[in-house]
Amino acid sequence: MENLVYAIVLLPLLGFLINGLFGKNLPKIVVGSLATAMVFGSFCIAVSLFMNFNSESQPVIVKAFEWFRVNGIQINFGFQIDQLSLMMVMIITGIGSLIHLYSIGYMSHDKGFYKFFTYLNLFIFSMLLLVMGSNYLILFIGWEGVGLCSYLLIGFWYTNEEYGKAARKAFIMNRIGDLALLIGIFMIASQTNAVDYLSVAENASKFELDGTVIIFITASLFIGATGKSAQVPLYTWLPDAMAGPTPVSALIHAATMVTAGIYLVVRSNFLFTLAPTVQGGILFIGFLTAALAGFYALRQNDIKKVLAYSTVSQLGFMFIALGLGAYTTAMFHVMTHAFFKALLFLGAGSVIHAMSNEQDMRFMGGLKKYIPLTHATFLIGTLAISGFPLLSGMISKDEILVAAFAKNPMYWVILFVLAAMTATYMFRLYYLTFHGEFRGTEEQKHHLHESPSNMTLPLIVLAVLSVIGGFINLPHFIGHGHYAKLMEWLKPVLTEQSYNQMEATLSGVPFNTEMILLAATVIMFFSVWFIVRNTYVTKKKMAVAEENYTGWEKLSAKKLYVDELYNALIVKTVEGLGRGGKMFDKGILDRFVNFVGDGAEDSGKAMKRVQNGNVETYILIMSLAVGIILIVNFLLQ
Repeated sequence: MENLVYAIVLLPLLGFLINGLFGKNLPKIVVGSLATAMVFGSFCIAVSLFMNFNSESQPVIVKAFEWFRVNGIQINFGFQIDQLSLMMVMIITGIGSLIHLYSIGYMSHDKGFYKFFTYLNLFIFSMLLLVMGSNYLILFIGWEGVGLCSYLLIGFWYTNEEYGKAARKAFIMNRIGDLALLIGIFMIASQTNAVDYLSVAENASKFELDGTVIIFITASLFIGATGKSAQVPLYTWLPDAMAGPTPVSALIHAATMVTAGIYLVVRSNFLFTLAPTVQGGILFIGFLTAALAGFYALRQNDIKKVLAYSTVSQLGFMFIALGLGAYTTAMFHVMTHAFFKALLFLGAGSVIHAMSNEQDMRFMGGLKKYIPLTHATFLIGTLAISGFPLLSGMISKDEILVAAFAKNPMYWVILFVLAAMTATYMFRLYYLTFHGEFRGTEEQKHHLHESPSNMTLPLIVLAVLSVIGGFINLPHFIGHGHYAKLMEWLKPVLTEQSYNQMEATLSGVPFNTEMILLAATVIMFFSVWFIVRNTYVTKKKMAVAEENYTGWEKLSAKKLYVDELYNALIVKTVEGLGRGGKMFDKGILDRFVNFVGDGAEDSGKAMKRVQNGNVETYILIMSLAVGIILIVNFLLQ
């Protein structure tokens, strides 16, 4: 097993090194195939390990070497293979290999082809380090690695100044969360004398329930999670990340970087269970993020922006599950979301590819007859995220709603409205893009064509997973109970307190009540579908430019002016401080340094007149000096 674990991590690293060093001189098909094969190889190995694991298997620690010792703490560089890490590795490498394959066709005409695949492989390597590391420091290395790679990939087309700004925005906002995470790790080390997960879990009982220390630690970890997983207030970087190529959007928004925060909280369940106050904060932030992002998505015209805000909203759903203590429910939605959101982003990329890089839905329409395979798979993704009965998104989202109802029926009402909002903006996107008359130019119409097979094959695979993915964790009215599958599978990574809390929540709703709740969500889904179809197909309502919206629609299109608010309060303030610092630097520091330099130069020039090389002058000066010393000595006596 040890060699297999090393291979999972090292294969993407090897792809990064080969393409980074030699890719410029290799044919594009070799570069793309090599990068894809390395990630797919890691996926195959992960599946083989998964087949040897069950819900009773204990974590396996693979120690590579002793890293360092400090203050009696031994830090090993190693990997932890358990049910949670295997689940994440299969999602990362499985979805990642499909995105790599898709990218071969999507990026085929790009001059930076080899660099793109180099960055993708490095991204996968960093993400694997993050989820497979046996301690918080290795997690942090991977955490920083995916942050760096996201910067490189979001700003991949760096000649566009706006894209460069989007990359910098993502980098800076993530640094804020990263600092909080690092502080939390330092606090864990100081309080438990360890940073590896198993030792910290063993020592977690020493913390006082909801005490100051555990609140500080978990709050720090959560702030780190809000940065990576784009929660309020550190969420505005994610929609701007659409500046990168579409496969990057799928990779970042579906299965990898944005799920790192959820993984961190689930991995640290032994800490968060001891901090109900912080769990309450997670719940509140999750609700706020899901509501804001869902509202923004209702009137966006850029197809990728709608999907980006959809991602932020769905991440809010996952954090709501975490705040409710339903850790496996959050992970279930992470998995299903990876399927249908990767499908939707890659489908959007196929649309953009057919539309000659047009992303504005106002200039699309009627595409279903021109790109039928993309249309069919995109429809499946839309139905899955919107809650079509028995598709993956419906089953995982329903479990979150049930957990919310068990905690507080009002939570269910809020989530019900948010789920309706999700269906509304997704069906709006679908009908504006694929139905009605084509609204683009004649040149675009002439160019319309289905994507090549290396782009459509990943769409088909993801569409199948979006249909059947939910059957991994069927609800109890079909299977054997909410907690009979995924919850049992992840049981070894949860503390007894976490598991009992979750079991009580997920089984706390009577069967008849749950059937009523389920019926309500199904009726809501078909009602929204009918209303949106009637609006955009029957009545043929069109999207308009954001400046032409009024009332709530304008607020949605302008995203409640949050970006402008951040710009005025933070960006302008920092720029003002920078200008003030520049004035202080030039007006005071530079003048002081110049004064010292000029003084030295002037004194040197004066001494130069004395030090003229004339021996008689030196003797005269020495005589005068001796005379002065004698006179002063005489006077002092």
